[in-house]
Amino acid sequence: MTCILAIETATEACSAALLINGEVRERYELAPRRHAMLILPFVDALLQEADLKPQQLDAVAFGRGPGSFTGLRIAAGIAQGIAFGADLPVVPVSTLAALARTALQTQDGDAVMAAIDARMQEVYWGVYQRTGKDLVELIGAERVCAAADVPLPETRAQIDTWIGAGTGWGSYGDVLGTRCGMPQRIYADCYPRAAAVAALAEALFQQGFTVPAQQAIPVYLRDNVANKPGA
Repeated sequence: MTCILAIETATEACSAALLINGEVRERYELAPRRHAMLILPFVDALLQEADLKPQQLDAVAFGRGPGSFTGLRIAAGIAQGIAFGADLPVVPVSTLAALARTALQTQDGDAVMAAIDARMQEVYWGVYQRTGKDLVELIGAERVCAAADVPLPETRAQIDTWIGAGTGWGSYGDVLGTRCGMPQRIYADCYPRAAAVAALAEALFQQGFTVPAQQAIPVYLRDNVANKPGA
């Protein structure tokens, strides 16, 4: 039996999920600036409902970014703390992959152009294709760039149904649509969820893609996230 606790706080949405033998329970709330207040109660409630202690988990997973600097630090810090305390491995999961997987769970499609509003007229961007068991596979590379400059996969003409997902489509939908050719469906109010992080983490865990707690670090993509204004 695989048992994974997952945390996702990289965007305005805050969520935690517990995967036990393929079944997922989740706590989710769209709550900007309340992640630090909500996430530990979410985790405690899930463990109590399942009558589990952290030491009984197989791994802790977290949305490793890209996303909000503060949100990523919260998720990484809590994942590290639980993993250190219970001597568990950590599974870092791309937040863009979790966004794509969330979109494909609710929308019929073959691939996702995932875009999270990165502010400063930019988006966090990744293109993901559906694979077996509702998993997703990255096409190309994730990056942060202007909406007008997002890279397009060479294989896009070979994929039938595209979904545009994430807050980047809400903020820069016209620009992205012109650049990409309008997807068949746009899901601008889609956010990455811990349930998707847990599902993706299960596959990664089974393949041995884990790190020790001290190596559970965020991926920002943007180099100057901690710079002072004007630097």
